Amino acid sequence: MTRPGLPKLIATDLDGTLVRSDDTVSAYTHGVLDRVRAAGIPVVGATGRGPRLAELSRNDIRAADFLVMAGGGWVVDQSDPAGPLVLRDERLPAEVLARLLADLEAAVGPLTVMVEASGEHDAPLWGDYHPSWPYPDRFEARSRAECLSCDVVKAFVRTEDHHVDELLAAARRIVPPETATLTQAGLGFVEICPPGVDKATGLSVVAERLGVDPADVLVFGDQPNDLPMFGWAGWARVAVANAHPEVRAAADEITLRNDDDGVAVYLDRLLSR
Repeated sequence: MTRPGLPKLIATDLDGTLVRSDDTVSAYTHGVLDRVRAAGIPVVGATGRGPRLAELSRNDIRAADFLVMAGGGWVVDQSDPAGPLVLRDERLPAEVLARLLADLEAAVGPLTVMVEASGEHDAPLWGDYHPSWPYPDRFEARSRAECLSCDVVKAFVRTEDHHVDELLAAARRIVPPETATLTQAGLGFVEICPPGVDKATGLSVVAERLGVDPADVLVFGDQPNDLPMFGWAGWARVAVANAHPEVRAAADEITLRNDDDGVAVYLDRLLSR
């Protein structure tokens, strides 16, 4: 049983929200999340990171009972005594991605393309190297044909001529939602996920498993890929102060920056009131 006046489920984005700019999570934040669990409230890490980064994600949010990864396409129950149980694993068919990329390039020009093809631990992204990509140690140059040789967890695209928000708006005019879900997570690339995949549908898998109504869910985020779960959760939608303007506009409340442990400060006050 949760305590009266508290949400029944808490989900937080990781990068830019819970995780600080130096890629660390403070001892204070870990301690507050442990108090959340002790209060009987399940914790969910909801991230754009793919399953290849599950170990990193578990370390960043050690209190999490569930991980919603790949922007909602991969959901795992970590509370099962028998070991992690995968509840959702969605992939984008290679032939669908090939057609989609051709349509996009016909409209916006040449694309830099990367794909997340494998869920194996620390597997690299494949594709076109771009110096703006912040994780070159987990990247492997591959041809477009190799990138389209198998179904993928997600794809990442950018152009030299468009701001990521402009490219996202253009791509959404070209690619129907029944073909793919398009978003961006603050990395300068538009992310292409399987249709019906976003953080809201990923969290729905968790909520249904726990018997929790979305009206009783509290969420934290910072980027446009968090907007679906902001639209889905009803207890409160909280943006960190460093959030994208669209996320700040959609939030019920603004907490401190990720570098100032904004999620933990909010939850500490919530548990103490």
